[in-house]
Amino acid sequence: MTTLTESDEHKALRAAVSDFAKNHHASTNGDLWREAAKLGYIGVNLPEEYGGGGGGVAELSLVLEELGTAGSPLLMMIVSPAICGTVIARFGTDAQKREWLPALADGSRLMAFGITEPDAGSNSHRITTTARRDEASGDWLLTGRKVFVSGVDIADATLIVGRTEDSRTGRLKPCLFIVPRDAPGFTRRAIDMELQAVEKQFELVLDDVRLPADALVGDEDAGLLQLFAGLNPERIMTAAFAIGMGRFALGKAIAYARERTVWKTPIGAHQAIAHPLAQAHIDLELARLMMQKAAHLYDAGDDVGAGEAANMAKYAAGEACVKAVDQAVHTLGGNGLTREFGLASLITASRVARIAPVSREMILNYVSHQTLGLPKSY
Repeated sequence: MTTLTESDEHKALRAAVSDFAKNHHASTNGDLWREAAKLGYIGVNLPEEYGGGGGGVAELSLVLEELGTAGSPLLMMIVSPAICGTVIARFGTDAQKREWLPALADGSRLMAFGITEPDAGSNSHRITTTARRDEASGDWLLTGRKVFVSGVDIADATLIVGRTEDSRTGRLKPCLFIVPRDAPGFTRRAIDMELQAVEKQFELVLDDVRLPADALVGDEDAGLLQLFAGLNPERIMTAAFAIGMGRFALGKAIAYARERTVWKTPIGAHQAIAHPLAQAHIDLELARLMMQKAAHLYDAGDDVGAGEAANMAKYAAGEACVKAVDQAVHTLGGNGLTREFGLASLITASRVARIAPVSREMILNYVSHQTLGLPKSY
């Protein structure tokens, strides 16, 4: 039974993560990751039998939101425990679970996720990274390219979305493979980003990368189901990332509007300043409600319902984040563009939530077709 108010356990978790993030704000991302993992925050969604917290995406998104609100978001939480950890926990072999889940849960190992390609974009049916069997050895050989893959340089392996040929139909179907960072033929190139972020973006090249048969995650015939098992948490966690960033920016603006005095009155007393900040707060709260709904549906096993809600949550959070950051910068005026207040870099960063992991236009397409039943234009 879902509820519109948070449980006492969730309130306690939110308060604990908030206190932790505020006290570790000066830490490097690596230190923050290790300390958060020690407290069980990184693996809170992973099964208890493998060292995780036994929770779900609801708890993990809450953790990321509070870290972001304190100004210390950990982008790799979206990728390592949320996408890769979830896929392996749900579909991995016993050996894959034993090898990866405890290490993902305690933060000692990281996994990246590679799906986007230069010519495929949001059209996963155009993915050209292919996997073929070496009949003599049973190994897989992967060939292809990926772009905008986060954190490959600090990840121990990358979960790569490739396509294999269906022996019955001859058509290509999606499959997921665990590719170790040092696999021969697996190379990376950092993409020169204007975005300032600790986690770098990479282009990957796979040139006949040879992988053992057990590098395939789960059932070869369940590829699409497994893929969406990772993409729904990715959207929910991106919403959490965006809401946290929006709350962080809004908090800075509210503090400034209370203190900054012009004409003997704090600027926050003026409706021209106060109302847009109030609107930004409302939009973030509404986005959080949809994020919580999506997380609840996903954790309850409703992949279809979660797909719709996760897309809506990601859309709403991205829009709310961009507006909150813009209004925060505007509230501070010239100070909003100084390094001292830490808002200017968020102008670029907030756009990420509108663009990744899927554009707002593709979400509108999804809602048009899947929810409203309107015909496709493509």
